[in-house]
Amino acid sequence: MTLHIQTPLLASTAFSAVPGQSVWLKMDALQPTGSFKNRGIGHACEEYARRGARRFVSSSGGNAGIAAAYAGRRLGIPVTVVVPETASARAIELIRRERAEVIVHGASFQEANERAQAMLTDSDAFIHPFDDPLLWDGHATMIDEVAQAGVAPDAVVLSVGGGGLLCGVVQGLRRNGWDGVPVIAVETEGADSLAQSMRAGARVELPRISSIATSLGARKVAEQAFALTRSHPVRSRVVSDAAAVDACIRFMDDHRVVVEPACGASLAVAYDAASQLRDFRNVLVVVCGGVTATVAQLQTWAAEYR
Repeated sequence: MTLHIQTPLLASTAFSAVPGQSVWLKMDALQPTGSFKNRGIGHACEEYARRGARRFVSSSGGNAGIAAAYAGRRLGIPVTVVVPETASARAIELIRRERAEVIVHGASFQEANERAQAMLTDSDAFIHPFDDPLLWDGHATMIDEVAQAGVAPDAVVLSVGGGGLLCGVVQGLRRNGWDGVPVIAVETEGADSLAQSMRAGARVELPRISSIATSLGARKVAEQAFALTRSHPVRSRVVSDAAAVDACIRFMDDHRVVVEPACGASLAVAYDAASQLRDFRNVLVVVCGGVTATVAQLQTWAAEYR
């Protein structure tokens, strides 16, 4: 049993601004929880359950917490999710909908994470939102599915928050013989810890997250994600919140799927394919999804940026 599903790989003409270029969408927004987190967190929860975990404890006010709650419900294991005070009412509702206990603590993810870890007992498994090799193993399966479909990308576009998706995708590329395929790692301004780290040559911790793309809101990326920027062709790109929201609206019109601005960051780069992507023939865009933004919220943001 796996807790994730094999998602569609769609060829989209909405993005192909360069003659002869194909843009492929890996539609992980269609996972049961609405985001790619279902892959890695589901895989981790299955493994921790096999090892005898009696409870899952997670620290996330967004998609990771929802995925952990979903995995626990499917596996029959109780889940406690500690969220910061900044977590949206919608995120809390979605976590509780999966029958998990929600504890609100602290002004930031760091404080919620400390509380979650302080709660752990010997029979608990801690489900980190992005920094766990088990998560990366699960996320890598999306690249396995691309390979099985017979599509060989020469570039991958994905969003970066804490870097779990980046770690998983690079792992998947390498195990399918695509070691040299570059990854365009996209962040929004105000949540660009990877970009700043790459410029500084060392991991940078942001003083705060000022982007509306809260799912990209890791003040410091995982150590492994930063290390990959030195061992794999990773190219950084930072876009504005306005561009991310505009891409979400366009994607909703083009493909009838709602995603949040964290995913819209990558879509913004794909819509601007004539720039950074013009030299590639087969571009894979990871539509990572996200369910903490509603259509009404996207429309409100879009109106504010006009």
